[in-house]
Amino acid sequence: MSLTIEANRSLKPFNTFAVDQRAQYFAAAHGDGDVRDALARARQLDVPLLPIGGGSNLLLTRDVPALVLHIASRGKRIVEETAEQVTVEAEAGEPWHPFVLWTLDQGLVGLENLSLIPGTVGASPIQNIGAYGVEIKDVFAGLTALDSHTGKLCEFALEDCAFGYRDSLFKQQPGRYLILRVRFALRRRAALHLEYGPIRQRLAEQGIVAPTAQDVSRAVCAIRSEKLPDPQQLGNAGSFFKNPLVTAAAARALRDSHPDLVAYPQDDDKVKLAAGWLIEKSGWKGFREGDVGVHRLQALVLVNYGQGTGEQLLQLARRIQADVLERFGVALEIEPNVI
Repeated sequence: MSLTIEANRSLKPFNTFAVDQRAQYFAAAHGDGDVRDALARARQLDVPLLPIGGGSNLLLTRDVPALVLHIASRGKRIVEETAEQVTVEAEAGEPWHPFVLWTLDQGLVGLENLSLIPGTVGASPIQNIGAYGVEIKDVFAGLTALDSHTGKLCEFALEDCAFGYRDSLFKQQPGRYLILRVRFALRRRAALHLEYGPIRQRLAEQGIVAPTAQDVSRAVCAIRSEKLPDPQQLGNAGSFFKNPLVTAAAARALRDSHPDLVAYPQDDDKVKLAAGWLIEKSGWKGFREGDVGVHRLQALVLVNYGQGTGEQLLQLARRIQADVLERFGVALEIEPNVI
């Protein structure tokens, strides 16, 4: 089946902020051949190619002068199993949370802390998504991508991806590598990651003393559902700012003046600060101006109440950044890709 190109297509259904910007050209890719065709068509049309997944990490501030390619491929499978490890593979367009649930149904451990994160499998390594002490890099087994510069298929191992906090080679070189499928190294039996207090507390409240991966997933889903708004009900992209990393000395200085500072020690004498705490302490939690604002329950989440624009959301984010910098001397970095 040949690739269908649409002109002047609304992108409102393809971004979780539900911002109504338009793509100059639009197509959906259901397999590797469609991705190759889209790359060729973009060159013929003399426009960039912009791949998108679930649109959960995207802020559109204008119409997009590109061929926007919605990655809609599907498929998931176990590709290898040894006594120590089970390798699973999923197509880039697979929705992330249903994929996590599928791995749990297979009796596999490793992705449970990443439950209910929006987006697709293909987007997960780009941001090195993470939650509750687990990141993609911790379970990553490889991926296959199409190099848009050469047209060749490339295989990436863990050491090739330059994973960092919400960062990767694929984010550093946007648009070059079109991710087709991703592999994950999971296990039948493994220690669960219960370091974050809310998970332990939720399990204790339920009287669960020997939790399974399924128990952890259900706890994570409950916690996220209480804290984070459903994009189907209220436009948002989840956490809008990264948790900033500062030196241990800077964290100590902040704690001297703010004893309730929420901070997590990291490697290399660094400390991760809770961006939501910084924003809330600056008075932005629950703020609303027109149809954009800061969520009333989670200060880390910017929301579109209906008719807000991407530009309005971006301006609000910049005001928050400036205020937090002035109050705390800490620079907040925007997490979604801004276009």
